[in-house]
Amino acid sequence: MSHYSIKKLLLGVTGGIAAYKAAELVRLLTKQDIDVQVVMTAAATQFITPVTFQALSGNPVYTDLWQPDVGNGMAHIDLSRQVDAILVAPASADFLSKLVHGAADDLLSTLCLARDCKLLVAPAMNQQMWHNPATQRNIRQLQHDGITVLGPASGAQACGETGLGRMLEPEELLERLLARAQPQLLTGKRILITAGPTQEAIDPVRAITNHSSGKMGYSIARAAIEMGAEVTLVSGPVALTAPANARTLYVTSANEMLTAVENNLQGQDIFISVAAVADYRPQQTSTSKIKKNGTPLTLTLEANPDILATVASRPDAPFCVGFAAESENLLQYAEEKRRRKHLPLIAANIASEALGQDESSLVLIDAQGSHPLPLAPKITLARGLLQHIAAMLDNPTRKIHS
Repeated sequence: MSHYSIKKLLLGVTGGIAAYKAAELVRLLTKQDIDVQVVMTAAATQFITPVTFQALSGNPVYTDLWQPDVGNGMAHIDLSRQVDAILVAPASADFLSKLVHGAADDLLSTLCLARDCKLLVAPAMNQQMWHNPATQRNIRQLQHDGITVLGPASGAQACGETGLGRMLEPEELLERLLARAQPQLLTGKRILITAGPTQEAIDPVRAITNHSSGKMGYSIARAAIEMGAEVTLVSGPVALTAPANARTLYVTSANEMLTAVENNLQGQDIFISVAAVADYRPQQTSTSKIKKNGTPLTLTLEANPDILATVASRPDAPFCVGFAAESENLLQYAEEKRRRKHLPLIAANIASEALGQDESSLVLIDAQGSHPLPLAPKITLARGLLQHIAAMLDNPTRKIHS
């Protein structure tokens, strides 16, 4: 996967019903502080107006190779030299064919031919058009030429048919763009991550557990893969899809999670304990459902193993990172936990603001002090955390433990 920084993006919009999705993509891009310049084909203007993109991007929209307001008459050169990458979304079957054959009969095709930056395309077309041998030959040639093809997705189409050909949703396009823009700070590193809750059985239908969606741990796994790491993810019960390139092991109880961690610890460079492990489990588990009879039920609980402390205390321990979800005295309690478990780094947040949410904030605490990460999507926080870890590992003079 090639990587690059994206601060300015040229978004090309071609003719197709999916052009309306490009408006939402512009909004999402600008929220990431990416400066978006939109170029539309004549066909695209039949589906959505340039005014919409101008309002969303804050920049004039270009539609004409002979744009009168370009002083030197060379919009096809000037526009591609001012951006870090070009994304064509939607990219119609006709436009993909133009790219393959080097056609340059409008502004967008001409600037793609004259570019000196990365080009990505998000195909959007009827499923029969996508599967046509000519389109498939074109896709293979585009990939051979170094053009990144994002999608398409499968699903219901505007024509009423169902199949491959839908443009990826704006949120997924944004994530794929940002993923490719991540620095390869963890290339060659092996990272073991725990995520989600554990469940401790009371009987076959009841359990003790902690509130955890697993979103933070899964985001860290995805961000680590983006940065070049080899990831093993040990997950408790969650309703999430694991990152495609992670080796994912599913467990239920704290003891199962500890076993999975210990069995996969050898050779790991970093251990990140994000899972909300239940602190206690029933001393005895009933093999049949406990019937409700109107009287109080008394459970005797015993402590679960402390997975993070167990790993951190090993003589061959990797770089260990913990998480602290607190309800009060965040910095004090998190720092006490970091010192008690002899961790180089701990990430802390307020539990009520983080659990189950798509956005949160973190405070990273190490021997040098606290480093706040402001409210942001969890994938953004994950990237910030991993960049901090990479900086700690890369600086041999930095004090790791207090």
